[in-house]
Amino acid sequence: MLTRSATKRELFLGACRFGPVERVPVWMMRQAGRFLPEYQAVRAQHSFLEICKTPTLAAEVSLQPYRVLGVDAVIVFSDILVVAEAMGMPLEVPDSGPILGNPVRDVAAIRRLRDFDPEKETRFVGDAIRAICKEAGPDVPVIGFAAAPWTLACYMIEGRTRGDVSRAKLMLREEPNALRELLERIARVTAEYLKSQIAAGASIVQLFDTWANELSSEQYEWLELPAVQMIFQQIGTSGAPRILFSRGSAQHLKNMAKSGAEVLSVDSKTDLAEARGLLGTRVALQGNVDPQVLLGDPVAVRQAAREAVEKTGGWGHILNLGHGILPNTPVENAKAFVEAGQTAPIAARAQAGHER
Repeated sequence: MLTRSATKRELFLGACRFGPVERVPVWMMRQAGRFLPEYQAVRAQHSFLEICKTPTLAAEVSLQPYRVLGVDAVIVFSDILVVAEAMGMPLEVPDSGPILGNPVRDVAAIRRLRDFDPEKETRFVGDAIRAICKEAGPDVPVIGFAAAPWTLACYMIEGRTRGDVSRAKLMLREEPNALRELLERIARVTAEYLKSQIAAGASIVQLFDTWANELSSEQYEWLELPAVQMIFQQIGTSGAPRILFSRGSAQHLKNMAKSGAEVLSVDSKTDLAEARGLLGTRVALQGNVDPQVLLGDPVAVRQAAREAVEKTGGWGHILNLGHGILPNTPVENAKAFVEAGQTAPIAARAQAGHER
């Protein structure tokens, strides 16, 4: 049994593996940047891509929420589109949002994409992780990440991130085999990309599947699941727990559980108690407080955090939001969320129904 002296890393990895824990670990998606004045001060002096591609700057903004909020993990500051850029697509990130040049619209464009060596083309991500690990020390877990194949494919096809994936869905209807080929290519390079992050010191990796809600259960099983399984199988020997976040997770939970992930990160519309009842102790859960709640009263924020922990009993649970933290979130509310989660009582193991 872990003691009160358990490190944040031991706590986080224990929760990922449904092991004994003294409390739930807490972090927030998109915690690095956006709402923090410390990040805005850096951003005022440097472009977004400059921060991503300068390891000292990326490490600095990655560590800010750890220092300010006391979260239990540090996620490296980067962007999911650097993989598309490394595959040969020009990337610009103006204030209006990222733009990928030469969108992928046919088989010929898919086959022009290149594999890449993450130790060369995206070494800045690994160097940022190494810098984070050096400053934070071995007791703090670092999270590496990438886009899930369908989500990255949507952006590569659309050429921008404006919330419209109609062209990707058109390809799904009219050229499904071409789209599957694209996802397989993305999966192959993403696996190597994540392995390089683990080699640099990432303790955990997460796939972000922002557009999973645009797929039916049948489409997810046929198209997305094999590509995610390919990635997780390739990195499985590393020993780093694998987290899969999907927006629209309620309809995909059974398929997500077949992905190879140790942790399923679920959105705010997925009931944690129902997810636990469906999945049992096969996988841990991450989430899932609505980011909108953090815009309100700190009392409501604390209550929402505690209620989320109550739904799982605190076992096999990493407290997080159901999506990324919103840019206008008050810092005191983010602190309230973290503190409430870290002090929330957990159920007795037998009481919680999680004896293995």
